[in-house]
Amino acid sequence: MKKEELKSKVLENFLRYVKVWTTSDSVSADSGNQPSTKNQFELAKILEEELKSLGLQDVQTTEKCYVYGKLPASAGFEHLKPFCLLAHIDTVEEVSGKDVNPQVHENYNGEKIVLKSEDVLSPENDSELALSAQNRETIITSDGTTLLGADDKAGVAEIMTAIGYLVKNTEIKHGEIEVCFSPDEETGHGMDNVPLSLIKSKFAYTVDGGHIGELETECFTAFKSEITFTGVSVHTGSARGKLVNAVTMASSFVANLPRQESPETTDGYEGFYAPMSIEGSIESAKVTIFLRDFDKSGMEKRKSMIDTLALAVSQSFGGKADVAHTQQYLNMKDGFRDRPDVIENLVSAYKKAGVEPKFVPIRGGTDGSRLTEMGIPTPNIFTGGHNYHSRTEWASLEQMEKAVEVLINLCENTER
Repeated sequence: MKKEELKSKVLENFLRYVKVWTTSDSVSADSGNQPSTKNQFELAKILEEELKSLGLQDVQTTEKCYVYGKLPASAGFEHLKPFCLLAHIDTVEEVSGKDVNPQVHENYNGEKIVLKSEDVLSPENDSELALSAQNRETIITSDGTTLLGADDKAGVAEIMTAIGYLVKNTEIKHGEIEVCFSPDEETGHGMDNVPLSLIKSKFAYTVDGGHIGELETECFTAFKSEITFTGVSVHTGSARGKLVNAVTMASSFVANLPRQESPETTDGYEGFYAPMSIEGSIESAKVTIFLRDFDKSGMEKRKSMIDTLALAVSQSFGGKADVAHTQQYLNMKDGFRDRPDVIENLVSAYKKAGVEPKFVPIRGGTDGSRLTEMGIPTPNIFTGGHNYHSRTEWASLEQMEKAVEVLINLCENTER
């Protein structure tokens, strides 16, 4: 396997894809729109054309912005069970993804990288960047005015590079491989309209992880809680004993959430409460909170705590609170109990690439979480991307190339 060829191609693909604006919109997505932003179609159409040029079959972009194609099995290997490779094309809305200007730092030696925004990447406070510096890897960042988009255009680039390599090197034998690129993963709606009528695979792999070696088979169970506080509006000049301020209720509610169970104070298998927004006025105010836990009973306790706190706050102010809990995704761990081979094949592909698998929990979710719920076991593969959802996002070219190797090995693994 020609590593320099793979590095050159995955870099070329990645730099091209990150320049395409694909920021998604959670409000639009929650309203039932998919894709949540029409600009996601731009990258979808690019990928559709590239898959067609590689000779894949049944290539199409659905009306909901899913790109699908399949690479036929090598002659004599049609009996192998097909599997699907997935990555998402959208980027998170919290940081701009428009006009991304990627910067390539070759042979990175560990010096501080000062971005145009004056944000700084430094090995002093980033252990993974320090490792990349030790190995003198090529580091890719944005210029700091936007995110980079490695989440998940690194995964998109790696899948496209691997498929292109298989098409070019026909001596590598494989079964049928399906490819699907999805919209709106960052909004939690990535699998709402996944084209299951097209996808025939009974297992799949998302390429949406982080540091080299990470292999993820479990994730948070996730709920969104929306608490609406209703107050009483009265002229502030004559408000004593009459006014009930919904904004004050909402603020009090958030202030009384367990500080030691927030995203910024937890890691590993610890769950959290994450206030995402407060909006409203004196008469009505709404708080949106993400609840995360790895355990079902733990999640029930978190929902109960939200209910209790909302009631206590509303009663103390003399107002009203309505709580709605919405399931977003479930821990995918149980989905692999009857299909250990799906993970075993992946472990073998890692090791063949010289990568030691590191089983870590996803402190979030992927499209694979939802697919696993749907009965298609889908573990997650590293991409080499880091510091996701920030202006200091970066990716390692060498780690991206290793991800491509893993994918090629996975496709070549005929023991299924």
